[in-house]
Amino acid sequence: MNSNYYSEIRENIIRTLAEEADALKTLQENISDEMCSAVQHIYETNARLVVTGIGKSAIVAQKIVATLNSTGTSAVFMHAADAIHGDLGLVSRDDIILCLSKSGDTPEIKVLVPLIREFGNKIIAMVSHPDSYLARQADYCLHLPVTREADPNNLAPTTSTTLQMAMGDALAVSLLTLKGFSQDNFAKLHPGGSLGRQLYMKVADLVGKHDKPAVVTSDLISDVILEISSKRLGSTAVLDREGKLCGIITDGDLRRMLQTGQDIKSLVASEIMSHHPKTIDMQSLAVDALQMMRKHSITQLIATDGDRYAGMVHLHDILREGII
Repeated sequence: MNSNYYSEIRENIIRTLAEEADALKTLQENISDEMCSAVQHIYETNARLVVTGIGKSAIVAQKIVATLNSTGTSAVFMHAADAIHGDLGLVSRDDIILCLSKSGDTPEIKVLVPLIREFGNKIIAMVSHPDSYLARQADYCLHLPVTREADPNNLAPTTSTTLQMAMGDALAVSLLTLKGFSQDNFAKLHPGGSLGRQLYMKVADLVGKHDKPAVVTSDLISDVILEISSKRLGSTAVLDREGKLCGIITDGDLRRMLQTGQDIKSLVASEIMSHHPKTIDMQSLAVDALQMMRKHSITQLIATDGDRYAGMVHLHDILREGII
């Protein structure tokens, strides 16, 4: 691409982001009691949210539904156009309808809202025009002030959908906070992918995948080398005769020992081990093990079960599970 276009592209990116950031700032400064009342009503009734919209607002509505469901608030998406052709059947008596529309005056919305009112469901409007049909008919109005869209023609939904997305996030976060939605709750709803593994995979799940390298303090260096090589973890724990953890020897320790040029035939494990190995409990999360490795610039940790040596967890174990 001709570099002469770069300055224009950069200016457009900066202008778009600045306009949307300004709109978010304006929204932040205009949070009303009615918005807070809407959140309180959802929380106190513990009702399911049916989120609906048309066009780009419908796409944002689907994202809001996904965020709500993943943070402990039951929600379902209903396209406004499909709703008036049969999908209204998914609305239950106690559901709350969250309706997204920039103008609040689209034909589909004007047909849909009276039908919902007949059902007796509460309606929360998320609109940019507080004097619109939707805003007037709703029980709660979440006003998203939009002066103009970010595109030069003031036509493409940009700033308006940014505000809808942000307000959806704000609703979800407010509700999860009120409900005391914890990391454990989050893990139960996100068991798949790297996020899920970060939240539920424990060190114990990794340690059992390979043998436990171990030598005793009196073992010769030749025995140490054989143990490290055979177990293929780059290190071994050093135990006393009662099985208590005393230290660790890594392949790095062996290399440094060889560089000294001393006679190694009579050396024993206790003479080259590190006396204060980094350890982690078997019930700790694997992601905590990763953070500890990063902090200390190491590639393995000794796993313990209480005060007993339980095995070794290696950086490669974590990488294979896709936690990073």
